[in-house]
Amino acid sequence: MAGAAGTTALNAATQLDVALRGRAPGDAPQQLVARLADPAGRPVSDGRAAGLGPLGGTLTGVAVGGVAGLLRAAGVRLPAAVGGPLLGAAAMLASDGPMTLLGLTDPRRWSATDWAADVVPHLVYGVTTHAALAATIPAAEAREARPPARTLLRAAAIGAASGSRSTAGLAAVALTSTAADRGVVASRLGSRAGTVSTAVAAATEFAMDKSPAAPPRTAPPGLVPRAAFGAATAAGVAGRDGDDGRLAAVVGLLSALGAAVLGVRARAAAERRFGSDLPGAITEDLVAAGLGWFGARRPT
Repeated sequence: MAGAAGTTALNAATQLDVALRGRAPGDAPQQLVARLADPAGRPVSDGRAAGLGPLGGTLTGVAVGGVAGLLRAAGVRLPAAVGGPLLGAAAMLASDGPMTLLGLTDPRRWSATDWAADVVPHLVYGVTTHAALAATIPAAEAREARPPARTLLRAAAIGAASGSRSTAGLAAVALTSTAADRGVVASRLGSRAGTVSTAVAAATEFAMDKSPAAPPRTAPPGLVPRAAFGAATAAGVAGRDGDDGRLAAVVGLLSALGAAVLGVRARAAAERRFGSDLPGAITEDLVAAGLGWFGARRPT
């Protein structure tokens, strides 16, 4: 029900934008249906695609809300300032991701207006869906279940470090942990073997990242490990320090994805500004190291 409420709000925000700006509605969902149906040998007519496209969007919105409801039932409860934007980002990734992978759109070439037209309705979706979920439990229970803000902030930091350099978060956890710590991630990485191996891997990646032969981080082979390491290190640090790691893993994963994409854009902007990729790459090295340290350091 929360997903349905959020989808209604998203559709209303999108239609309001169309009405105010007098622009034509987007047809990307219909193109996605046509692209998926064609390899299967079942081409669809324009009329059916026009119906199936928006229907797919509705199913996506309801599904994201359903997953959020399951997480909430499992005890993952976020403040509105965090939960709303996260749900909006999840819905945006679920809808734009397949179209990007199939080449139907390229967010790297979107204008500021294009980004606003996509981000704002999805943010409305996230806020509405979160509000519907929050209304299902007593306020006192929500306050008790709310995770510490420092845990989420550190999870976001170490996730961003992993998104910038896939091994940065692992090395940070290894250097701040011991074999006697709680949790599999912290204890394994904090062992002598874990510390040495992650330090060597991080040093190698920091050096190889400057090579033109380095694989693109936004392609699945580069993006999937970053997302996995972001989630694992965020959950590992939270568990090591006595906090619930489930929510931290979600925040770390999303932060890793965001940092990977933003890092590519920042590096490209630095290259245009300085005529070389090296200044942007070194700056990103320093930022990744700082975020990893902040996210993995023990609370004082």
